[in-house]
Amino acid sequence: MNNSAQRIAINAEGVVDWGLPYPHAVKFGNLVFLSGQLAQDEATGEPVAGGIQPQTRKVLENIKAVLEAAGTSMDMVLKTTCFLMDRDDFDDFNVVYREFFKKGKEPARSTFKVAKLAPGYIVEIEVVAGIPE
Repeated sequence: MNNSAQRIAINAEGVVDWGLPYPHAVKFGNLVFLSGQLAQDEATGEPVAGGIQPQTRKVLENIKAVLEAAGTSMDMVLKTTCFLMDRDDFDDFNVVYREFFKKGKEPARSTFKVAKLAPGYIVEIEVVAGIPE
């Protein structure tokens, strides 16, 4: 197997390790697949307070850190899958989302309203990104 086709687990410093059987991301060839990210406050171990905007910002900061650990960036995100507990949060979610993706570099996206996430969490995002050669 050549180096570009190896499966490599990625874990980023500063991003919560939930102790569950999955890494923050898996790199395969020139793609990286991120596990869903939640917004945990490292100081308290609790979900980030303040609603959808602070939680979305923390989730996207986590994603940025994991992507950097994998050797890529937010500009290389190809697809996001977003999970919201409340459809009424959609507009406020997009305000923060736009801060992280430059105009013209927005990834493809699916957004779902879900019945449950981990208790206290109201947004989760997973991504697929390319890795520059």
